Amino acid sequence: MTKSDLADETVCDWTVSGMDCGSCAGKIRNAVTRLPGVSGVEVGIMSERLRLTLDENKTGREQVEKTVRALGYGIKPRGAEKKEFVLPGAASDANHEAHDHARPAGAEAAHSGHGSPGHVHDDPADRGKNWYQTGKGRLVIFTGLLLAAAWGVELFAPRIGAWAFVAACLIGVAPIARRAFAAARSGQFFTIEGLMTVAAIGALFINAAEEAALVVFLFAVGEVLEGVAASKARNGIRALADLVPKTALLEENGTTREVAAASLQVGQTVLIRPGDRIPADGEIIEGISGVDESPVTGESVPATRGPGERVFAGSINTEAVLRVTVTKAAQDNTISRIIRLVEEAEEARAPTERFIDRFSRWYMPAIVAVAVLVVVVPPLVLGQSWDTWIYRGLALLLIGCPCALVISVPASIASALSTGARRGLLMKGGAVIEAAAKVSKVAFDKTGTLTHGRPQVTDLVPFGHTTEAQLLEVAAGVESGSSHPLAVAILNRAETAGVQALPARDARALAGRGVVATVGDAPAWVTSPRHASENGGLDGLGLRQATVFEEQGKTAVAVYREGIPLGLIAMRDEPRADAAEAVRQLSAMGITSTILTGDNPRTAAAIAEGLGMQFQADMMPEDKLGAIREMNEQGGVMMIGDGINDAPALKQASIGVAMGSGTDVALETADAAILRDRVTDIPAQIRLARAAMANIRQNVTIALGLKAVFLVTTVLGITGLWIAILADTGATVLVTLNALRLLGFNPEREG
Repeated sequence: MTKSDLADETVCDWTVSGMDCGSCAGKIRNAVTRLPGVSGVEVGIMSERLRLTLDENKTGREQVEKTVRALGYGIKPRGAEKKEFVLPGAASDANHEAHDHARPAGAEAAHSGHGSPGHVHDDPADRGKNWYQTGKGRLVIFTGLLLAAAWGVELFAPRIGAWAFVAACLIGVAPIARRAFAAARSGQFFTIEGLMTVAAIGALFINAAEEAALVVFLFAVGEVLEGVAASKARNGIRALADLVPKTALLEENGTTREVAAASLQVGQTVLIRPGDRIPADGEIIEGISGVDESPVTGESVPATRGPGERVFAGSINTEAVLRVTVTKAAQDNTISRIIRLVEEAEEARAPTERFIDRFSRWYMPAIVAVAVLVVVVPPLVLGQSWDTWIYRGLALLLIGCPCALVISVPASIASALSTGARRGLLMKGGAVIEAAAKVSKVAFDKTGTLTHGRPQVTDLVPFGHTTEAQLLEVAAGVESGSSHPLAVAILNRAETAGVQALPARDARALAGRGVVATVGDAPAWVTSPRHASENGGLDGLGLRQATVFEEQGKTAVAVYREGIPLGLIAMRDEPRADAAEAVRQLSAMGITSTILTGDNPRTAAAIAEGLGMQFQADMMPEDKLGAIREMNEQGGVMMIGDGINDAPALKQASIGVAMGSGTDVALETADAAILRDRVTDIPAQIRLARAAMANIRQNVTIALGLKAVFLVTTVLGITGLWIAILADTGATVLVTLNALRLLGFNPEREG
């Protein structure tokens, strides 16, 4: 491929309405993949998304849209901006105008466009209606009336009753046949619509018109049930968008006015009254109030927030008026990014799902081949009735459809992702869920993960003629501008003591050792005692004092200039209140916990002993990477860190989890994120992943088990056409409903 070819390729994004089962995504994926210049096709059933790479010199966007519409689905461009967020089902309509909350910016592009006249999949205009008010519901009613009319005709005019059933069958199967023909034109001959059409028409030829009409009716009923189940699976994700209010009180020039929340810009100031939802991610500039962050993080207890602290869109102000500066635009706020993450995660297919897709590709032709053999062999070899074996072969075609098998994995994955998102447990797709379910070891970074990450200075030990104030002046000068927890502790202590940091410049980090900067006219260091000792910044007595601090579970740093020790500063970062409980839960689940920290062995041992964990200390980033690689060789390992300093280890682990309340790093760097900063959410995340994989195994068993039973009973003549289609539809609905059970799963509950 030449550079010019690459330049002509564009990543295109559409919203596709009407997908309600696994075969829908498969048909769209296969059809557009056949178009020249199309590659990297991704289809999300629950997110209703089609994304692909397109060479527009070979195929235009209009051709892609035409191909999808020909299959009976609606399609609409999602928008070209990389960060634009569009929530499936977020288009405003008459049914939603009275709703109290707004959708994110860009949502208006979500769902317009309709399918072909024969389209019977979910119509976005049908959302919020009763089933009998939807297009699919009306089709069920219509085919049901046709069937009832045919029975009535047969009752009063038996001679023409059979023709009434023929008419009912043909009218009902017409839209299905149109979709089957469209799929066949795109090279997909083995679709459920194709099998349905063959079975219905074939039944007419063997004088089973009444049963053929009943099969068409049951197929329509099945599509209604599938659509309802799929819609319920999407509702958990859609509900997140409703957390952001439609309007905000914008404060300008001392006055306030109501504006659309989606129009807020970074830097503007909004007023939030008690009881109001916060309209944008921002920082409090005035006011102290309790903020209920449960819509975002799942944390049920309101947290007290004041000036300088962050708040998230969708959170609820519970007590007093707050003035907040907007820090994120609507399409990039925490809620939007969470939904975008869940949406993209749903498209990241699990290994099990990819295997089932490959399996279904040869399974369908195999079923058709078996059906042909069932039709042909007994009459030709054994001289039995053609009508009997044609009937059984047609029933075999219907029961063999793999819809239930194909939807079994994505339905469970989507439900698990939605459940996790509501509780602040984010996982980037099915592959991550599978990896989390297989974890046998968890490695924790210490600072900010097992501990609060907010150490406080406990001891100041100046050397020689240096005073505590002078020690703090130099240390604060070196650490000024740093956001490292130890640096923040030193700066806070200097501020509390009323000590002004000395002017500093040219600060740079010494990886895993400390910081050096030019303070005044000479360099100064704040480093680990061992590094200071090796460089003349700490004598033997000072090193022994540092050892005493470390044995007490404190972190000590040495402050020195060139060859001149200035003193020691000791700090302690207490473990989080739930850290010990999290380790206990992991142990009960058969999972080993280990601390990987750059801190000294004594401090690490003090923390590890209190929590009942193993530990490895004095680790540089490359050491953590090696430790994770070694653990990986012995089974799945989950690494928990802050998403920045631990990035290599997070990437090396089977699954890397970042902790942090909605930070960009937490949402975008690692494989998963814990939004509530609660250590007990780690076992909860693993519990959710294991429940999802158990649900998938149940679904596959249901799908294949029902197929196996009815394939045998169909060949033996025990079950017929209408039972076959009922079993196929029933299996699809059963696996979807089973997947929906995950929406009510509480991963925080043990057992």
